[in-house]
Amino acid sequence: MKDSHLYDDIICLPHHVSAVRPQMPLADRAAQFSPFAALTGHSEAIAETARLTEEWAEPGEDEKRVLDERLQSIRDRLADRPEATFTYFRPDEKKRGGAYRSVTGSVVKIDEYERRILLEDGSVLEMDYLCAIEGALF
Repeated sequence: MKDSHLYDDIICLPHHVSAVRPQMPLADRAAQFSPFAALTGHSEAIAETARLTEEWAEPGEDEKRVLDERLQSIRDRLADRPEATFTYFRPDEKKRGGAYRSVTGSVVKIDEYERRILLEDGSVLEMDYLCAIEGALF
């Protein structure tokens, strides 16, 4: 059994406060005892690597012709703000590949110079990445 009176000589002494050095704030003191993470960001890097992307499959000549015809139909009726469903490819910002997405909306403008389609909800679609256009108009 351990002797419970080992520290009787110092147990009641007042706490030492330095006259030269300022006291450390509690937040900094607590930080001394926080766990050390040697591999900060490692789990995020693994998750990013594991995230799957798809490869861009550029439409063939026949598909491009159909897309052009459908875009022309939308252009002809732009004043009516025709509604269509657009399937497009969105390149990934962090790695090779991307994802295919679909969005349905009313077309407000087709910008030939910037090659973009603007929808009523504020969505902007890149014409170069269009895969399909569907809707009651066609």
